[in-house]
Amino acid sequence: QAMTFHFSYENVPLLFSGLTINSPGEMAGAFVGVFFLAMFYEGLKIARECLLRKSQVSIRYNSMPVPGPNGTILMETHKTVGQQMLSFPHLLQTVLHIIQVVVSYFLMLIFMTYNGYLCIAVAAGAGTGYFFFSWKKAVVVDITEHCH
Repeated sequence: QAMTFHFSYENVPLLFSGLTINSPGEMAGAFVGVFFLAMFYEGLKIARECLLRKSQVSIRYNSMPVPGPNGTILMETHKTVGQQMLSFPHLLQTVLHIIQVVVSYFLMLIFMTYNGYLCIAVAAGAGTGYFFFSWKKAVVVDITEHCH
């Protein structure tokens, strides 16, 4: 097994002992599969964030006085969101987390074959997945935040 980047398509192992690439067609198929696996990984990350936001329960608002300019008192409000441990949303998040970890390690192991085609497939798939799935990702800006 080569420990430097290479662009071959013969005798390239892919995750499992029975899965070996030996032709340009097999490499093309592997490229497409790895590309979509990396896209799926990015989509899964965003989907988990969305599910977490939708399943958040027991929202509490806590207000506390803080000193303001010229001796005034300002009220600062914090939102506390909790989730129950033995709930379906948390169990679903746990299963999805396991899948995400396994897929991330698969992608890492694929990259560690040092095969240039497969490395490009991982990077391109991750980039494409990020492009398609994360543009809707909410960016939270706390307008009450101040420097200390």
